[in-house]
Amino acid sequence: MAQAETNAALTFEDFKTEVISDYKIAVVSRECSLLGRREVLTGKAKFGIFGDGKEVPQLAMAKAFKNGDFRSGYYRDQTFMMAIGEMTIEKFFAGLYGHTDINFDPMSAGRQMGGHFATHSLDENGDWKNLTAQKNSSADISPTAGQMPRLLGLAQASKIYRNVSGIDNKTNFSINGNEVAWGTIGNASTSEGLFFETINAAGVLQVPMVMSVWDDDYGISVHARYQTTKENISEILKGFQRDEQGNGYEIFKVKGWDYASLIETYQKAAKIAREEHVPVLIHVYQLTQPQGHSTSGSHERYKNTDRLAWESDFDCVRQMRLWMIATNVATPEELDDIENNAKKDVLEGKKAAWNAFINPIKEEQSELVALLEKTASGSINKVFIEKYISEIKSIKEPGRKDLLSTARKILRLVSKEKLHGELSKWISGYTEKIQPKFSSHLFSASGKNVFSVKEVLPTYNDNEDADGRVILRDNFDAIFAKHPETLVFGEDAGNIGDVNQGLEGMQEKYGEFRVSDAGIREATILGQGIGMAMRGLRPIAEIQYLDYLLYAIQIMSDDLATLQYRTKGRQKAPLIIRTRGHRLEGIWHSGSPMGMIINAIRGIHVLVPRNMTKAAGFYNTLLETDEPALVVECLNGYRLKEKMPTNLGEFRTPIGVVETIREGKDITIVSYGSTLRLIEQAAKELEETGIACEIIDVQSLLPFDINHDILKSLQKTNRLLVVDEDVPGGASAYILQQVLEEQDGYKFLDSKPETLAAKAHRPAYGTDGDYFSKPSVEDIYEKVYAIMSESKPSQFPELY
Repeated sequence: MAQAETNAALTFEDFKTEVISDYKIAVVSRECSLLGRREVLTGKAKFGIFGDGKEVPQLAMAKAFKNGDFRSGYYRDQTFMMAIGEMTIEKFFAGLYGHTDINFDPMSAGRQMGGHFATHSLDENGDWKNLTAQKNSSADISPTAGQMPRLLGLAQASKIYRNVSGIDNKTNFSINGNEVAWGTIGNASTSEGLFFETINAAGVLQVPMVMSVWDDDYGISVHARYQTTKENISEILKGFQRDEQGNGYEIFKVKGWDYASLIETYQKAAKIAREEHVPVLIHVYQLTQPQGHSTSGSHERYKNTDRLAWESDFDCVRQMRLWMIATNVATPEELDDIENNAKKDVLEGKKAAWNAFINPIKEEQSELVALLEKTASGSINKVFIEKYISEIKSIKEPGRKDLLSTARKILRLVSKEKLHGELSKWISGYTEKIQPKFSSHLFSASGKNVFSVKEVLPTYNDNEDADGRVILRDNFDAIFAKHPETLVFGEDAGNIGDVNQGLEGMQEKYGEFRVSDAGIREATILGQGIGMAMRGLRPIAEIQYLDYLLYAIQIMSDDLATLQYRTKGRQKAPLIIRTRGHRLEGIWHSGSPMGMIINAIRGIHVLVPRNMTKAAGFYNTLLETDEPALVVECLNGYRLKEKMPTNLGEFRTPIGVVETIREGKDITIVSYGSTLRLIEQAAKELEETGIACEIIDVQSLLPFDINHDILKSLQKTNRLLVVDEDVPGGASAYILQQVLEEQDGYKFLDSKPETLAAKAHRPAYGTDGDYFSKPSVEDIYEKVYAIMSESKPSQFPELY
């Protein structure tokens, strides 16, 4: 349509063909929504959220969307995905059924419910494809507004590629920064803080972003008057409108059923964002939602008669049909044929998708029934087994749960019989075959995973010792020189070189695009990193203190940590998150909420170096991998002296490998970070009483001790103490579970395994607050002494 307005060579027949093609996509998408709802209500699918009512604006968006562009949207954008050629009828229904084959459901291989869209940025080996040669969609997540922070980073990547030279393989990710990041969101979700934080940050950064708000007046069942001031998102964002005096947004408002105006608006928006790197907000209003929010209910429950009548009249597909007839693009009869054919095509596509989904399971059902009948024939429990066989045969549309659950129940009945082994073998083989369909790719399965990088030790000469922060600074200098695609950003990270001077002078040397300050907005700092990492850059997102990570934990947990998993290895974001924590003073700046963190962000590596040389080695290692990680530097270690390595940028700390930093024979003490210095002091004092402590630095919590070196230590000492700054039952409980359960460490213990953690409250302020809130040297000494006293009371009489 827009081409018809700007290109005189386009004939009316060409124009008609284009519009009719759009209408076909719209009615196919609508039929998918209608039939998809019925599939849920009949039990073939579990749940559905569909894009009905949003078809026409998504057609307009797709026309302005070019190769290399990225979408970061939400679960109603099916028409857009169809319009860019990334969604077919069969793929739509495969996603609805949860098909675990990525060839049938390329969006998530059944790991997310339908309506969560993604394209493949990686090939089957985990290597980057040429993203500028395809249209891209970052993988959706359900949490409302959770797509917003990532959108900021996707847009900022274009700005980096336009302004930073020397990046290898740049043209696979960007053509002069001309790519636009397109965001979509429902009007009610603009109430979330992440929306406003992102809108503000994008205006500050002036990134090429087009943000579409689909406004149908409701959020689930709640009207806009309870959601948005003035019931109008573009009205309240007018202050962001750019003017001659400063930067800002271009803001458009357009009716969601007006095909011609939508096309014109989206073409204008794309041109502004693409050429000028100015963010654009498009408020698409007067939209409808014909089937309500989801398959969980009906919109008739909360919309009055007048509203329902208006929605019927102003349904965008109906309005497009009327416009096509009025402008002689098509006759009613031609459009009737299109609609009838769409119904047939969607029905046939649905059947094909269902057969592709169910037939392999039916084959597995037949295989199991044959084995069970054989098992029953020689069993004393034949009558009971035959009952199970009858039940499993009667299931017309089986799930794999039905098959495996039945087989495992029958296994109990034949555990002492001859055919037990064959059934047991089938169950093990079936589980081994099927489990990866649901559990693979939490971490990278490529040749660049963290275990592919070998340790490189720091080398030293006779250089004098240096402050830890100087080692970090000089190592970052080496990193930025070696990796031009690397950049760092965060609060105070730029001009002053971070609060602890670990980036001193780096902005002056490498420029503001690579070493930059950010506003006080942790969630979108993370989002910047996620989006840029998804486009081939190697960002380091700095969160000033570990306690502040809580602002961003939802983004880390729901988006970054699940990305490889929810795309079955077809998207990645190798973001490095840099922060600092432990042992300062006060409730908000000295927390160590590691238990919460490690349990919320499975899918991200959590590294806890005890000094700055170890931290620098982790950064060097991570830049050779394709996985995200959190690095927690010790807050009280920046001014402590360490030897200056001579191979800065090259030495590498291994990930998942512990280090024994003191040998001993009586007890193994396991810890990490700043607490190790206290443990070392306590060990020196314990040695004076005849207790030899072996101290192990875990170095990384995720992954944990992949070589089981702690177990080897327990085989020697037969006693275990885990010391941690987290609350009781936090990271210390996790470490204990890993050692006792995963490593079977309990087999070698002569004493009860113990933990020593901080108090359950946040640490109080001041030196005394630290002493009475977290483990002290005396606490550690007395805990170890008590363990030894329990086993050797005559040698170590009780202290209390």
